[in-house]
Amino acid sequence: MRAFAHDRFTYPLPEGHRFPLGRYRMLREAIESAGLAEVVEAPPADDADLLLAHDPRYLERVVHGRLTDREQRALGLPWSPQLVERGRRSVGATLAAARDACVDGAAVNLGGGTHHAFAASGRGFCTFNDVAVAVRRLRGDGTVGRVLVVDLDVHQGDGTNALLGPDPLTTCAGINGGANYPFRRVPGDVEEDLPDGTGDDAYVEALGRLLPAALARGAPDLCVYLAGADPYEDDRLGRLAVTQAGLAERDRMVRDHMRAAGVPVCVLLAGGYGRRIEDTVAINLATVSSFAR
Repeated sequence: MRAFAHDRFTYPLPEGHRFPLGRYRMLREAIESAGLAEVVEAPPADDADLLLAHDPRYLERVVHGRLTDREQRALGLPWSPQLVERGRRSVGATLAAARDACVDGAAVNLGGGTHHAFAASGRGFCTFNDVAVAVRRLRGDGTVGRVLVVDLDVHQGDGTNALLGPDPLTTCAGINGGANYPFRRVPGDVEEDLPDGTGDDAYVEALGRLLPAALARGAPDLCVYLAGADPYEDDRLGRLAVTQAGLAERDRMVRDHMRAAGVPVCVLLAGGYGRRIEDTVAINLATVSSFAR
């Protein structure tokens, strides 16, 4: 299995910012040390790719640094040329992982899952929507028809739901922290909101309902799985109470349901803001390990 990385393309953040960039470098090193996957540098997405999901006026403002102060506050990240390059690499990694998964059965973007980006705006640390770009590019290439998005980041994928929800060949499924960001939701096709403090048993039960219901909507040619580490009990932005063991069981359930249905999986690691960065890296490493087997 191949894993696509973009941790070498960093950008400056204000001191004390909550976005844990060091996680990506630590994860790459752990994967290479364990020999879990072949780690490949992600190619950047070009404008033609990004325009599959984004308004040209928004893309122009991002590329040339013309985002307003309000847009930068909604994004949660300061503009810089490095922000643009990293955004392109994040989307490019998802495109490459999705193509690889269709051939090899599974592949991973060691990041990605930028599901809060809308057609004409970026939000919640998400500049471009990698899921929407990848689905539209692969469908345009004739690689896939029906696609299932399983979004298990704790925060609802409002941007992905807005971009792909009207698409009859895409099913957007997710389990969300019901009281968490975003506070104005865009409904998905199959989803469940969980209350703060939800632990392993209730989380796994909800997933046991979600996966069969999502697959029942039509056999997909590809599953895009957002394996967020932020449902973790000690995540600063998560508010649920799922343990590392519970998250590992979540990954096994997604893997086993998709294997049983013969569906390749493109894994995106999405959010993770553990109080200890080592915990987030351990959760991500377990996800990669599960799909590398």
